[in-house]
Amino acid sequence: MNAIKKIVLASLGMLVLVVPLFSVAGPDSNQQMMIQKAQQAKKELAAAQAATGADRQKMMETHMKMMSDVMAQMQKAKPGTGMTPEQMREWIDEHLKLMNEMMSQMMDEHHMMMQGMGMGMGVGMGMGMGMQGKK
Repeated sequence: MNAIKKIVLASLGMLVLVVPLFSVAGPDSNQQMMIQKAQQAKKELAAAQAATGADRQKMMETHMKMMSDVMAQMQKAKPGTGMTPEQMREWIDEHLKLMNEMMSQMMDEHHMMMQGMGMGMGVGMGMGMGMQGKK
């Protein structure tokens, strides 16, 4: 009997340690999909930054479309029902991270367009979050 009690207690102890790991919410499946699309858009923007002429313009248009699609999905995104307050906070944190990524890409895109128009990055132009620490 003593061995059975030890096995039962060990099993319960393992459950106590493992079950909270399942309740930790990271990005949900919709957020994960939007994160992947934002990463693809970031790669497209990087390719556009390296390109010139008509290729650059085409890549910029593709990036703008990708960003528009992700933003439309983000506007429709809602946290799942039945979330605990902690899970809700984690969902919101992931949503804010994605919003920051999107804003960073939009600022980088804006700066590229301004440079293309000969406006450069002069006084008063500011720098996007994605531009900090680059170049």
